[in-house]
Amino acid sequence: MAAAISSAGIAAGSSIRYVDIAEDAGLTHVLPNGGDQAKKWILETTGSGAAFLDFNADGLQDAFAVSGPGGTNRLYQNLGARRFEDATERLRLQSDGWGQGVCAGDFNNDGFTDLFVTYWGTNRLYENKSGLQFEAVPVPDSGSYSTGCAFVDHDNDGDLDLFISNYLRFDFETTPEPGENPYCFYRNIPVACGPRGLPFARNELLRNEGRGEFKDVSLASGIGLPRRNYSLGAVTGDYNADGWTDIYVACDRTPSILYVNQGDGTFRDEAVLRGVAFDEHGEALSGMGVAAGDFDGDGRDDLFRTNFSDERSTLYANRGNGDYDDATVRYGLGVNTRFVGWGCAFLDADNDGWRDVLLVNGHVFPEVENLADSDLNYRERPVLYRNLGGKRFVDISLTSGPGLAERRAARGLALADIDNDGRLEALINSQNERPALLAQTGEAWENWILLDLEGTESNRSAIGARVLVRSSGRSQSGEVRGGGSYISQHDLRLHFGLGASDAADVEVHWPSGKIQRLGRLASRLVHKIREPRTGD
Repeated sequence: MAAAISSAGIAAGSSIRYVDIAEDAGLTHVLPNGGDQAKKWILETTGSGAAFLDFNADGLQDAFAVSGPGGTNRLYQNLGARRFEDATERLRLQSDGWGQGVCAGDFNNDGFTDLFVTYWGTNRLYENKSGLQFEAVPVPDSGSYSTGCAFVDHDNDGDLDLFISNYLRFDFETTPEPGENPYCFYRNIPVACGPRGLPFARNELLRNEGRGEFKDVSLASGIGLPRRNYSLGAVTGDYNADGWTDIYVACDRTPSILYVNQGDGTFRDEAVLRGVAFDEHGEALSGMGVAAGDFDGDGRDDLFRTNFSDERSTLYANRGNGDYDDATVRYGLGVNTRFVGWGCAFLDADNDGWRDVLLVNGHVFPEVENLADSDLNYRERPVLYRNLGGKRFVDISLTSGPGLAERRAARGLALADIDNDGRLEALINSQNERPALLAQTGEAWENWILLDLEGTESNRSAIGARVLVRSSGRSQSGEVRGGGSYISQHDLRLHFGLGASDAADVEVHWPSGKIQRLGRLASRLVHKIREPRTGD
């Protein structure tokens, strides 16, 4: 489609209509997460993530939701026709404790996607045993307050490593209670203390040594530095296009981090240098979730970060070579400042070939409901920004169905095409509620293509593979990413809207360095793409 904004294109956006189908789909279990009327500890506020993965390799994306104490993490098997079945017990995934984030990837390259779940306490790596059950695998653990995570092949050796973001150091004995110091108030109301005033924790990198073994290389790699950030959501990507995967981390009340891969097993934080640590005024915001994607069609990865209320979500436009500008106001994303943002994603909601932005919201403190003369609510609605041809975004939330009007204390967000019909569904993990599953009604009115990549010499999950899709005279790009959103994991398959095009030329740049070109792949299909082996 041409880059120009047409009135027909804007009208098509009004046809987007999301409804919550979770109850009918079988996602019915409440996921506990601390107090619902008040929060005594910061541990109760950060909530939990969500993930989509195809655990049994049947071509359907299954749903995973993390839980706090008093419940268990849940894995719902996709039965087709937008129906799910709770398979948690059968798959031996019952859990307890303060579950936080989740990421997915095939760490042992056996063809079955594994799970990593972060906790306040001991993190857990679950090996997928041929889609029949999961088995816990011991990994080095700092016993910290872990939040985000991402599978990443940081050294391009074909084995997935693990990045873990740690929020802060917390214990019940030494952490002040609400109202006990200046960091324990919000608008003069005593609330859970932090993050300011609480000790920092270092982030971690576990290198995959093969044979199901991981080695802590946090300090040697530079990931363990700096130790001055409250780290939350993380997402992988080759942000400077040098062939090595980098990691961006949204940080709360401290500068965000961009770990730039030096190609020798080490990373360097270049967020300040590259313009993604602060906002346009040089302020460190309350970063929560993060998304990466090419919203303007220039072939470069842009970044989107959610923040606290009285702050804007931040759009960083990539101006080349991994250098960024705060483009939030210029592209129309500065209009919502009362929400506390968490999970987020770039997605093409209407398949017009331009990536929109979805974010979910929910205040940190239930106590805001007691504020007089305030427009703040604990439960908040999501926001959907439609991309107008890469030139500007417009908020279409209030005209996009009841699913986007419902208020939730939302945290995690994961996207997937659960029924392979070309439209992405949204799994939302909210505090002390059952999950929400937002789906569009009606037929997909524009064409699309879904790419399911499988590495052979690269890692089996193809994390780090970059794809170029060409149709109707323009190009789109995407990357298979570990982590993302707010401590969550999207479908590893890549979705592209094609507008009126009935086919697309596809080019895959594999982490191994191979380039694979596939011409004229038909639209409205899921295409399995396998990396050719050397000599094929």
